[in-house]
This record gives sequence, structure tokens and C-alpha cells, in this order.
Amino acid sequence: MKRIVIAGGGIAGLSVAFALRKKAPAAEILLLERAPRVGGNIRTEESEGYLCEAGPNGFLDNAPDTWRLIRDLNLEPRVFSSSDTARRRFIVRAERLREVPTSPQSLLTTSAVSSRAKLRMAMEPFARRRIDDDESIYDFATRRVGREAAEMLVGSMVSGMFAGDSRALSLRACFPRMQQMEDQHGSLVRALLAKRRRGTGAATGLPAGRLTSFTGGMAELIGALTAALGASVRTSTAVRMLWPQGATSHRGEYAVATSSGAIQASAVVLASPAADSAALVRGFDSRLADLLSGIPSAPLAVVCLGYPASTIEKTCSLSGFGFLVPRPEPFRILGAVWESSVYGNRAPSGHALLRVMIGGALDRGAVALSDGQLLEIVRRDLRGIMGLAERPEFVRIIRHTRGIPQYVTGHLARLREIDTRLHAAPGLFLAGNSYRALSMNACIAEAHGIADAVLNHVNRQQHALSLV
Repeated sequence: MKRIVIAGGGIAGLSVAFALRKKAPAAEILLLERAPRVGGNIRTEESEGYLCEAGPNGFLDNAPDTWRLIRDLNLEPRVFSSSDTARRRFIVRAERLREVPTSPQSLLTTSAVSSRAKLRMAMEPFARRRIDDDESIYDFATRRVGREAAEMLVGSMVSGMFAGDSRALSLRACFPRMQQMEDQHGSLVRALLAKRRRGTGAATGLPAGRLTSFTGGMAELIGALTAALGASVRTSTAVRMLWPQGATSHRGEYAVATSSGAIQASAVVLASPAADSAALVRGFDSRLADLLSGIPSAPLAVVCLGYPASTIEKTCSLSGFGFLVPRPEPFRILGAVWESSVYGNRAPSGHALLRVMIGGALDRGAVALSDGQLLEIVRRDLRGIMGLAERPEFVRIIRHTRGIPQYVTGHLARLREIDTRLHAAPGLFLAGNSYRALSMNACIAEAHGIADAVLNHVNRQQHALSLV
């Protein structure tokens, strides 16, 4: 078995490497990460008794591939579920926190949208059919449930999940199930009723399941994967360039230039953000590079703040997950997670941890602000939303300049052309959340298919060589 190189040590690259190790224990696998640590945006920092997540603070527990990985890594005793109160979520409307409705009954009484908007939402079964097959999320929501619900409910949800602009993101790429529901039933309400008649729960294009993490935070998963892969992982080793090698009958081998020297590989998996992968392939396929570099991302800053719990409770109950801020509201932050309410061990006893997000596709300059500027904006907005005027006793600011990939309209057509280019470059594979799904669960799930494709290529390559 020849060498397989994986460029990028985020959850996607680690998951592919682990899947390859399970399926082909004899394979020589090298995972190369340019940073001093693996994990990408998944990083947990503990300081002064606070547990701060740089990236995702959990995963939804309805993903069998993620649970299989957890069992393989013997992490089941470390699993830590979110609290029941975390199911309550809020948005800001008219500069006040309003609970997001979670059922048709709560929709009738919610103050998150106006009575006029509720009436418009009730007309959803009679909405006109779409004309554009690659419709933006905003256009879809406006057409089906009206402009106010599209801005206040759907728009804030999109900024919370993608840090994105609902007017730019593709419904078909981001929430394919919603489009399928409309195609099959002609209405989201009719799809809901049909699914209830079948007894399979609520019909929704959104993820289901309970938010879950680990006792020591999400970094525990990264640490366990790293330990399991052992010497296969090389940090502080940047992949600088790669190019195809060999005659036509030996197609599929690559020379990989790294900061530690050149490596020959039978297959290469590019598991870094699309823009980073674009730079590696430009030397032999400029069109593929252009396609990859054309996938935008939304930069984001995460501001973690610690307070005595009694300080916050004077003006705001922390019984819930947190809140999102629709763009029509006069605040700059995207929202906040009441982290210590979601997971009870994220702050010292008697204290609370808030995790505030700022930036995104509609506020790209925020990530470049100084710590002082970010803190001033966040404190001003928390004062306006939660009545929280006191200075925090703990502050940690984390910047993601690459941020979150944006599946804008046209994304699926771009992916089809990328697949065509990859077909002409045997032995080259792409992994990660730049392409088909953002979540950690999705990266773990797709790792198995990528590993199978890599091993099929290597086996075909070895067979071809045996015939020479």
C-alpha cells in the first residue's frame, strides 16, 4: 500500500485519516497541518475556570456516524448533553428579547412577529410556486411565509447558522430538504401534516436532535483523534504545492512540496478551506483553482465574556440557549450563546459565560477591529438587549478570518464543475465544509465515502502497475 497524503488537520482531515486507518490498517497515511495544532476551528480554551469554545460548541446527537466515531475512540463516558432549558431560543425584536416559537400553538401567541405576519404565515399553503430552481433562502421564505417572517425568523436563523446573508445563500445548497418538501407536497404545512400522519415527527428542513458536547469541551474529540492517529499526524508542516507525476499508465501519483521537503503520494486529499486548496492546484489546473477560490467565506469574531451570575440575573434571565439579532434591529452583534446555561460546567460556580458572535457576511470588517473596539461594541449591544451594563470579569476574543463557507446561489453548479475537473485529476480528492455541508456531523459522515474512493483509486493504481 502506497502513501496517502491529507492536507489539512481540521475535523474533516482527521475524520478521513481515521476512516482510512480503520479500512486499511497497512496504509501509510500522512496528515499534514501547517499550524502547530490540529482541529481547525474546533478549539477549547480553559482559563480562570471558564471553558471557551472557539468554534462549534457541540454537535447534534442524531448522527450515527458521529456516535460510531465516539465509540471507536472510547469517548462515550465523556459525552455531555446540553440542558433542557437550552431548547428555548430567543430573537431580538423592537430591541427586546422574544422567545422563538417552536410549535403552531406557540406561533399564535409569540411576540417575535406581528399579528399581520402571523396571518401571512397562515397563508403558506397557498403561496405561489417558485420560478427559479436555485432560489435564495430569503426569496424562498418571502414567497412562502412573507417578508417579515423572512427577515425576523429566517434571516436571524441564517445569520446564526452561517453568519450569512439570506438574500445571497442558496436554499437548495443550504437546506435541500425544504425544497424537497415543497416539491413533494406543494407546501411546508402540508409536508408537516403528512409527516405527522406517518408518525415520523415534525417535518422541517432544519437539523433535529439534542446539542451535545464533551465534559472538557469539543477539543476532547480532536485530542482523541490525534492520539489514535499517532505518528500519522504532522503539525507545523505546510503543504505548499502539488502536481501530478508519472506517465499516462501511472496516472494518479502526486509530488507534494511541503515545508519539510518533497513527498510522493499515491493519492492526495485536500481537507483545508477551499481558498487554501485553490493555491495548491493552481500550478496544474487553473480552472479548478478559480472554482475553489470562488467559494466565499464569512469572517467572524467570537467574544467570550464571564460575569458573576447575579450580575446578569438582575436584568435578564439566562434560561435558554441564547438569542439572535435580525438585521433590521439597531445592533451590530449577530447574537449570543448563554454558554453556562447550555452546559452547566462552562463557568466557575456562581458565574456565567456568554459567547457573543460578531461579523459575518454583512459585516466583514468587524473581525479586523481591535480587541478594545470589539469589546466596546459587544458591551454596548448587550446593554441594549439584556440590560447588562457591568464590565465583565473575564474576556477572551477569538478571530476567524476565513470564517464560515457561504453556499451562495450558483454553488451547486460550481460543485458540478469542480467534480468534472476532479474526474480529470485521478487521485485528487476534496474534503471539508467548503462544499456540501457545514456541520461537524456532515464532515464525519462524508469521511467514509472519501476514504472508500481513495482506497479504490490506490487499488486500481496498484493493479495497473502490476500489469506493466
